[in-house]
Amino acid sequence: MTPQDIARYRAETRGTGTVLHFNNAGSSLTPDSVHNTVVAHLEREREIGGYEAKDEAESRMRGFYSEAAALIGAAPDEIAYVENATRAWDMAFYSLPLQVGDVILTARAEYSSNYLAYLQMAKRKGVVIEVVPDDNHGQLDVAALKRMITARTKLISITHIPTHGGLINPAAEIGRAARGAGIPFLLDACQSIGQLDVNVEEIGCDMLSATGRKFLRGPRGTGFLYVKRELANRLEPVFVDLHSADWPEDNEYTLAPGAVRFENWECYYAGKLGLAEAIRYARSIGLKAIEQRVLALGKTLREELAKLGGVTLTDTGARQSGIVTFVKQGQEANAMKMALRASGINVSVSSGDRARFDLLKRGYHDVIRASVHYYNTEDEIARFVRAIGDFK
Repeated sequence: MTPQDIARYRAETRGTGTVLHFNNAGSSLTPDSVHNTVVAHLEREREIGGYEAKDEAESRMRGFYSEAAALIGAAPDEIAYVENATRAWDMAFYSLPLQVGDVILTARAEYSSNYLAYLQMAKRKGVVIEVVPDDNHGQLDVAALKRMITARTKLISITHIPTHGGLINPAAEIGRAARGAGIPFLLDACQSIGQLDVNVEEIGCDMLSATGRKFLRGPRGTGFLYVKRELANRLEPVFVDLHSADWPEDNEYTLAPGAVRFENWECYYAGKLGLAEAIRYARSIGLKAIEQRVLALGKTLREELAKLGGVTLTDTGARQSGIVTFVKQGQEANAMKMALRASGINVSVSSGDRARFDLLKRGYHDVIRASVHYYNTEDEIARFVRAIGDFK
């Protein structure tokens, strides 16, 4: 990306003139075109009615599926529009026919909501959860994963980039192991979609969940689910309605083909159009260029923070993302977050209670999470590092 490119992206992002936004792993600043798309549809709903506005925008609504499919190298019928990444993940996970004694393999850095779902399935159905250890880099140990696969293993479920650190788990290597063993692979890509160039065929995942509000720069309350066609057509969703299924006989129903069976009838239509625009915007820039820029900014931020006295970086992994986490000696993370916000700098805090097998095991209760995006600048990094240095 050239300096002229960055200047244009910032000019198309109103919030960059207001705040220094290093909370893209929470919710990115939306481009003007995304905001305008959402507002325009809401205006049409107000002017002519919700059903009528939806009918008027039907062809653009259908365009969401081709945009999302092109983003990740899938087919449009393998995409479902859902309200957030957690619901997308839930629809995939709870549709799997897991039984007593079946084993789920997951990672130490797994997202807490996902692990709660594993625990619920262990309680309900007697499935077994096995956590794959990390390697020397602090990422999932693929060799250990392969050793742990047995005939009882029925799911490999991994978070690509954890919400609480810069680690990028080796998803493609995990995918090769899963495919080699014929085991479904569910990838939580909540933090990687829009930050990395993700291709489901190259990774080898059978299911993938994503959100709109984070690195895709889409509206809140939007997300999508990818399910490989052959698997989707074998799965029974956890619930159905007259969108995901037909009622051809009094005592029969027929599921919709493909991933649409994981949707429900009512949805946030303005958000669907906005998410399609966010994906189009990202694709117009190029995901490879975005990945290169984000990872480079993350690397620079880590290097500059490491020069400060009292700062400890807490990221792990051989390859690291644009999420940068750290603690500062003698400072409480939430107090730092609020002080930074008062000065026009946005960050988040990741709690060890929500990363029990990772942060807590390493002795961290709360860490500052600063997450950069391609529209951020080196000058913003310098300003941020000065602000952190000023905490005494």
